[in-house]
Amino acid sequence: MSLKDLLPTSRWEREKKERKQVAIGATIGLTVGAVAGVLLAPKAGKETREDLAKSIQELPEKAKELSAKTQGILSEAKEKIAEETHKIMSGAIEQVSEIKDELAEETHFQKPTDITEVQVNAFKTKLK
Repeated sequence: MSLKDLLPTSRWEREKKERKQVAIGATIGLTVGAVAGVLLAPKAGKETREDLAKSIQELPEKAKELSAKTQGILSEAKEKIAEETHKIMSGAIEQVSEIKDELAEETHFQKPTDITEVQVNAFKTKLK
């Protein structure tokens, strides 16, 4: 096995270890937070459970609202991107057309062998 074969494997293992550590940390944090919340809660357990139940029942509706807002924002962004792309492409097509017309006028009466170095450099400059 070469060194190149070992590097991707060790990277994958390192990333796996990091993900595992993050998951463990998140689990510990969630547990500590839940315990602290229950111990330091200003309400009785029954009231807290009722509030939690209400909050959980409201979650689907809140998720629907958030989803609708997100879809609206994404739709607007999509439209703006399409408009800007269209503007850029129209401008580029217009520039290419202008350069093509100018070159056609300049070379209309010339034979292809009559093109000078100055004309080639002028053409390169226009393309930039």
